[in-house]
Amino acid sequence: MTKLVKYLKPFIVSLIVVVALLFGQAQCELALPDLMSDIVDTGIQKGGIIDGVPSVIRESQYNKMKIFMDEKQQKLFESNYTLLTSNKASADEKDDYPALAKENVYQLKDIDEDTRQDINKIMVIPMTLVNGIDEAVKDPKSEMMEKMPEQVKQMLESGVDIYTILPMMPKEELQKLEDETSTKLNAMGDTSYNAAGASVVKAEYKAIGMDVDAMQSNYILYAGGKMLLVALCSAVAAILVGLFASRIGAGFARNLRKDVFAKVESFSSSEFNKFSTSSLITRTTNDVQQIQMVIIMFLRMVAYAPIIGIGAIIHVMNTEASMTWIIALCVVLLLSLIGVLMSLAMPKFKINQKLIDATNSVTREFLEGMPVIRAFNTQKYEEKKFDDVNQKVLKTNLFINRTMSFMMPAMMFIMNGASLLIVWVGGHQIADGNIQIGDMLAFIQYSMQIIMAFLMIAMIAVMLPRASVSANRIYDVLSCKNMIQDPKNPKHFDDSQKGYIDFENVSFRYPGAEEDVLHDISFTAKPGETTAFIGSTGSGKSTIINLVPRFFDVTNGRILIDGVDIRDVTQHELRNKIGYVPQKGILFSGDIESNLRYAKQDATQEDLQMASDVAQATEFIESKPEGYASPIAQGGTNVSGGQKQRLSIARALVKKPEIYIFDDSFSALDFKTDANLRAALSQVTKETKATVLLVAQRISSIMHAERIVVLDKGRVAGIGTHDELMRSCEVYQEIAYSQLSKEELGNE
Repeated sequence: MTKLVKYLKPFIVSLIVVVALLFGQAQCELALPDLMSDIVDTGIQKGGIIDGVPSVIRESQYNKMKIFMDEKQQKLFESNYTLLTSNKASADEKDDYPALAKENVYQLKDIDEDTRQDINKIMVIPMTLVNGIDEAVKDPKSEMMEKMPEQVKQMLESGVDIYTILPMMPKEELQKLEDETSTKLNAMGDTSYNAAGASVVKAEYKAIGMDVDAMQSNYILYAGGKMLLVALCSAVAAILVGLFASRIGAGFARNLRKDVFAKVESFSSSEFNKFSTSSLITRTTNDVQQIQMVIIMFLRMVAYAPIIGIGAIIHVMNTEASMTWIIALCVVLLLSLIGVLMSLAMPKFKINQKLIDATNSVTREFLEGMPVIRAFNTQKYEEKKFDDVNQKVLKTNLFINRTMSFMMPAMMFIMNGASLLIVWVGGHQIADGNIQIGDMLAFIQYSMQIIMAFLMIAMIAVMLPRASVSANRIYDVLSCKNMIQDPKNPKHFDDSQKGYIDFENVSFRYPGAEEDVLHDISFTAKPGETTAFIGSTGSGKSTIINLVPRFFDVTNGRILIDGVDIRDVTQHELRNKIGYVPQKGILFSGDIESNLRYAKQDATQEDLQMASDVAQATEFIESKPEGYASPIAQGGTNVSGGQKQRLSIARALVKKPEIYIFDDSFSALDFKTDANLRAALSQVTKETKATVLLVAQRISSIMHAERIVVLDKGRVAGIGTHDELMRSCEVYQEIAYSQLSKEELGNE
């Protein structure tokens, strides 16, 4: 995969945006458990009161609390609270604080968070003591009253107010009460400490006459609205991440397919022999799609997993719940599970892609050979061949899917087990007063986020091995070194001579072959003349003319066009001089006109008409209702073999090149059409001074050529005109007499 990272460079800005959105989404997701905890703990359990810092407190209550405060604490209180009297209070304040009708109250000023924490520390213990003493006085048999000295109990029985007695008690006794209360509260932890403070604040608000139910409802609505807004932001971020990830993945795949296609276009026949057609199709489609899917999933999940996972771990570490060992246990189990499953599935991914190649190959062969298959009634045999490959794909995919299908239920089992374990351990901690219910619920959510992060990585781990195999297969194509390359400092053809082709001691051996198929071939083809090649099957006729447009490069010797070695010019400049008609006529989907213009897009209608006339194609074109606009199916399957060849010849004629190459291009034509075409072609090439290289199997097609090269087992057996070869070349004579009688040869 890393070999193809460069294709992500055009999307750097989009990638940065995606990462930023992922951070934003993670922050929103990480905030939700805390908000939910606030609703449960503060909104429901604490009645909407955050901690033990009252926004308003009665003067009488404060005077009672001063007994348990030192001077520094009293100074901190008085510097952050303002005394509000009934005569100075506004109408709204009197409505909000009904107790103002009886006594003054202290109002909290605007303070920062640090100051609030300081006030919370000095307020909770005195307020708790005062509330506890007030409750204890009502019940003489309470635990606190039992601990009071006998002298204090007697004074209380005589009707003396306890807050008149407490300042007269020894400081050691008062400190003992404070220490006991402080020890109990501090043992609860911060969250429970704040909860205890909130409960006494709530009691004070009720005593003042404030609407605590409305406070609770307002807090829940506010926190719930905030939670809804955060969830909405998370959803928007997730949608935008999906949008950008899809665009990046699609753009990546587009550029990669484009480069693979361009690379394949530059392949010579040697490279096509290395990569089969079906394999190249699979690599350009299925393999690219595998990588595209992984990129999208990577951006949406894998890049998000560490952000959310690390964030959740930080939040978990900041909680008071000592249950992080549960998460560590789950992570170890998850990693072990992923490791085992990947070791089983990874080898199968490589096999699967090769089997897809094989399936495409069998399917392509079946579709192309359908007429032959039907003619020989071998449908059952082809079905069995396809079924064999298909069964192998099925078995491999079943193994992969069965292995991977075990992953999800196993992970869900681990996740649910973790939730149960957290509830069990957390329940005991709640009972001990160490944490609150909301904290435990938040811990469960953070734990699930951590486990889900690993689950995301596991899901991509299912796709990554297959994508890695696909990436290597694509890279093999992109990194394949072309055997035929343009020179670094190309030369140009000499304009003073056009159409001269010289073979100088040319030998050629196919890549990987043990011996040459052409040996020391030398001849010259001149403009305005036809140079024909004939010989038995396998003698090297097609190989010779395939060397001219550099479909292969010579092994030894050289080929000159217009006095320049064809290896010293660019392939584009070389092939721009050539009109090539292959042995098998190839047409492209479209219509007749688009196929003829394939060689020259700016050709005039007169050019098309002239080329059709010479190629003897005008008659069947005009016989069609739509004429030149008649549709051509892919591969030209809706026209006959002879019509396909004539259109291929016409296409080359439209180009009006300096050199024509006909690789046995008249084999599907009848004798009459062949003769008419050769006569018209000869006239055109003489008028335009074009060079013609012609491969033929029939003597009648080449008898009138100015030069005939006879090949035998890759060597030149003779060069000359028909008459010269009939006198001097035994190989040519054998071919001639095998096709025509002496009388026919004499008449010709």
